[in-house]
Amino acid sequence: MEGSNPYHCCATCQHFRVEKTTGNVSYRCSRLTYETRPEYQFQCWSPKESVKRLMDARREKREE
Repeated sequence: MEGSNPYHCCATCQHFRVEKTTGNVSYRCSRLTYETRPEYQFQCWSPKESVKRLMDARREKREE
């Protein structure tokens, strides 16, 4: 995909995990094995299937 990707952030990655404990919520990357934040971006980003579909639909609309 050319240009900036509005979907590229940890929260849209297939490796993003939300861990809830009593009174606490943490965010973790299961691939990198460390804490992250939903809005962070890394080069290893692998979008969830639902995000891939959104990106494809956006690309198709742009090509029309």
